[in-house]
Amino acid sequence: MYMKATTRIQLSLLMFLEFFIWGAWYTTIGVYMTTHNMGKLTFWPFTVNPIAAIIAPFFIGLIADRYFATQKVLGTLHILGAIFMFLTPAATGNPLVFILLLLAYNLCYMPTMGLANTICFYKMTDQEKEFPLIRVFGTLGWIVAGLIISFALGRWAGGLKAEETAMPLYMTAAASLLLGLYSFTLPNTPPPAAGKKVSARAIIGVDAFKQLGSPTFYIFLAASFLICIPLAAYYNFTQIFLQSAKYSHIAATQTLGQVSETLFMILMPLFFARLGVKWMLAAGMLAWVLRYSLFALGAPELVDWMILTGIALHGICYDFFFVTGQIYVDTKATPEVRAQAQGLIVFVTYGVGMLVGAQIAGWVYNGFLKDADALTLQQWQSFWWIPAMFAAAVLVLFIALFHDKKKTVTQ
Repeated sequence: MYMKATTRIQLSLLMFLEFFIWGAWYTTIGVYMTTHNMGKLTFWPFTVNPIAAIIAPFFIGLIADRYFATQKVLGTLHILGAIFMFLTPAATGNPLVFILLLLAYNLCYMPTMGLANTICFYKMTDQEKEFPLIRVFGTLGWIVAGLIISFALGRWAGGLKAEETAMPLYMTAAASLLLGLYSFTLPNTPPPAAGKKVSARAIIGVDAFKQLGSPTFYIFLAASFLICIPLAAYYNFTQIFLQSAKYSHIAATQTLGQVSETLFMILMPLFFARLGVKWMLAAGMLAWVLRYSLFALGAPELVDWMILTGIALHGICYDFFFVTGQIYVDTKATPEVRAQAQGLIVFVTYGVGMLVGAQIAGWVYNGFLKDADALTLQQWQSFWWIPAMFAAAVLVLFIALFHDKKKTVTQ
């Protein structure tokens, strides 16, 4: 029996606000920092975010899942996050405090993604059918945040782009406070691991790593880590690239990627049946190569169709690699370590991979920037060729070394 319509609406709104909050600051923070004399530090928000992603599973597994009702933890963290984000713009003149406040905010926010999923799954009887229909509202929330920033907040930006002002950060704080209060009205979700023994070893996924251990799985894991290095360049520097290219609506332009993500999520079953795991993963990596190549080729003369197509490729980049990867791991793992296996992938990609990628991308960007305030369009071309070549190398190695024997486990 499926959940009640009122519960479905509650959870859809939860997902909408959860990703509205993330999209509101994540696609604008680099532009804001560049405008306020922190151009060489823009990689730090994209460093503290994966640091928080690494810590989040420990907080959820060792504390939140064992001692407190999930909706109460979710609400408390969002309210604390609202406070930290509200204080962040006031520290603009002090870069160290600014980054530390963003770290504090992310330490509050990143655990809420897992907690929100927990609340949804607790009320579902058929997760495979019900969850995608609710999760899609998260993507819509991200899109709406970008549209509001570019087309609504821009009216009060005083001649600046809204992305160059603190308004998106204040909007993030307001939405965080709203979701924090709303969370206390969500269905009661008891701590799922109350009374159970939970270890850091299990949270990291050591048992899953041992069970899944094979040359093929190690290649998949290595490719997942490596492809996140050029991925970090996209999240960090696309917004700054669009600023240099004089795009009027930076946040809204980037939502093309989420629109594409929604479309390809729907089409994934058709591609899966024809391509299989290996070539789905390869197509995802190839999309990264094409995206950065289009950015590089389109940069000097600002060829709009190349730049916009590069952004729109996000659907293939994300769905074909990351979603396919999650499915691949799920089919290989036994039920006992399935949750651990998914946690391991998140730890390797959004945690360690994005952390390393943000630092490398920042180092490369600052190498081009030197003492200037912004890269020239010709420099942007050179910059984008670097992640394009890196992604191409990962793709070639993956195709040559990954040989899936299609062995799966049953429920």
